[in-house]
Amino acid sequence: MTDLAPRQPDATLAAHDAATLAVLAAMEEAAEKHLDAIRPHNTKRSYANDWALWEEFHGWLAERTGQALPLTAVTKGTLVGFVVWLDTIKLAAPNSIDRRITGVTVTARNEHGIEVPKAATVAARQALKPLKNDPERQARGRGKAAAATPEQLRQMAAAVPDSLAGLRDRALWLLAFGISGRSAEVAALRAEGIVHVSQGLEVHVPAVKGRPPRDVVVHYGRNPDTCPVRAWLTWSAAAGITTGPAFLPITIHGRLGGRALSPEAVREIIARNAERAGLSVRLTGHSMRAGFITTSRRAGKRERNNFV
Repeated sequence: MTDLAPRQPDATLAAHDAATLAVLAAMEEAAEKHLDAIRPHNTKRSYANDWALWEEFHGWLAERTGQALPLTAVTKGTLVGFVVWLDTIKLAAPNSIDRRITGVTVTARNEHGIEVPKAATVAARQALKPLKNDPERQARGRGKAAAATPEQLRQMAAAVPDSLAGLRDRALWLLAFGISGRSAEVAALRAEGIVHVSQGLEVHVPAVKGRPPRDVVVHYGRNPDTCPVRAWLTWSAAAGITTGPAFLPITIHGRLGGRALSPEAVREIIARNAERAGLSVRLTGHSMRAGFITTSRRAGKRERNNFV
């Protein structure tokens, strides 16, 4: 059911002799390696998260069709289906969907040796075109972020699935709240920079986007279900994380990825958990920082962060 085929040498090479073909093939391989080496780290990380979403889409599709398709089946049908899924299920902005298409096709080619048919990418972007003309869809993710409240965090915690991904998600947004973190800061957190101490966690927040690094003490929360300290300890123990990125992508089969989540993936996790909890407002990546600031001001203190 797929029109995919492994990449073949350029047809123009057919006229050359074997020795010439060997040299040209070697240069093709060297070019791929060079392009991969100079590709920015953030781009590689974004592509990894695009592929993780592709895996999630395939899991969702398998649940509804009863048939698990190979992840390398990047066809006209699956790629258009991916666009529709991102739009209707993930409520992604059109520009974000456009980037996802690129990430999946590049990963299919570079990591799996599959050249995605041009007809598939053309069809996917045809499906995307009317979405880009919709002002409401274009406005997704824009505007002032709603500030998360402790009550909303409790609702989100109650709706977290009993899985490794659920443990990660809860630790992610609770720690984001606890450090008053931006999405890029949460994505940049390192496990070795999160130290368990008597009062809670000492968290080193790396420098991102020109902002200086900072060190934050995250105190134990009042409610065990929404305590960022307990949530982090549970997630890190379950995932076996002691060094490297604090938060990793997880496949539909529950396997951990090796690269850090991107800031965009952090935002999507927060939004997805808020939606799952049935909140009346749409939370975004900045909602945890805004929520911490708002809650601490109302409490009349900033030196502690055990509001949840």
